[in-house]
Amino acid sequence: MKLPMVELGLAAVIALALSGAALAQNVPEQFVVSGKAAENIQDFTTINLATAERIADVCEKAATAQGVQISIMVLDKEGNHVYMDRMDGQGYLNITTADMKARTALLGREPSKNRMNRVNEDPTQELQQIQLGMFANSGGLPIVVDKQLIGAVGVGGSAPHPPVWSDEICAHKALTEVIGPSVAPLGEDLPSRQNPNTSNVPVPRFATAAPPKSSLPAEFVVGGKGASNVFDGNQISLTAAKKIARTCRDWAASRGGTMSLYILDNAGEFVHMERMDGQVYMNMRAALLKAQTALKTRQPTSINAAQLKNNPGGIPRSTAFFNLFTNSGGIPIVVDGQMIGAVGVGGGAGGGDENCAIEGLKATFGDHVTLPVYPTAAGASR
Repeated sequence: MKLPMVELGLAAVIALALSGAALAQNVPEQFVVSGKAAENIQDFTTINLATAERIADVCEKAATAQGVQISIMVLDKEGNHVYMDRMDGQGYLNITTADMKARTALLGREPSKNRMNRVNEDPTQELQQIQLGMFANSGGLPIVVDKQLIGAVGVGGSAPHPPVWSDEICAHKALTEVIGPSVAPLGEDLPSRQNPNTSNVPVPRFATAAPPKSSLPAEFVVGGKGASNVFDGNQISLTAAKKIARTCRDWAASRGGTMSLYILDNAGEFVHMERMDGQVYMNMRAALLKAQTALKTRQPTSINAAQLKNNPGGIPRSTAFFNLFTNSGGIPIVVDGQMIGAVGVGGGAGGGDENCAIEGLKATFGDHVTLPVYPTAAGASR
């Protein structure tokens, strides 16, 4: 029996749609959130923590081999933070540009360098790019597996000298090693048009004669050239931040839980961030707010949480006006009496967000760190 042409056409469309759906669902599990965690977020095609961490590790090793430092941000396909590192000595601009490059690659579904090349060819396009929320600079790449977008990566902080090195080359090397040879090759770097109104205004040099000194053990804080870059010898080091995070991650996993975590330096900038598979935006946002509140108040968020329960008079007013977050899980990182940053944990962590943060702090700093102490009789839940 022959089907009418209309029915044949409809059948072809349905078949094509089904084949496309099958392709979209066929991302290898090692790259994306799967199982119960994927069910929690109702998404089986978003980058997982393990893949994001591997991308960051590869890029950081490549940067170290080049003798440079970078900041790297990995986003999921919804634009949420999944994993972030700031190598020692990186500052606000480096950290922020890494995030903006990743978001530009995500929004445009293409390398952020494509936007830069358009502006290089025609500077009048830059205003439109800015109005659209695009950052026209190279270093952001979409993360695509089997033709499925699963996230985006942005790298900032290092001076470019292609074809040997650039932020984009770092990201591309990492994606190629982690995802495989299917990663699209990099496009051409187009020269920028020269500004006809150039001048010779002198640029001052601003540098210290010696790196800042710290009384804390070298493994805990940024030192040497990194400390000189930021004029601060008491910022938590990336190595210490990662140890806090991995201890907390393992502690949560051992209890069947998951967590989101942010670690900030003492200026409030990101040092490290990670989101375990299955966490949702609310968990990530809570972790960040806890870290920011602990940094601003210089005390654990559990103190305000307890005060709110014990005597709410006036507390909600001051909490709202000062933009504080009063759920426990945020702790200032105080080592030998010196605050070097803050940690915030959200998502439950299988046994309490504050407990997870405490485990990470104890494993990293031992007896050097100041921790919240509860009265024996209180039995307060953390």
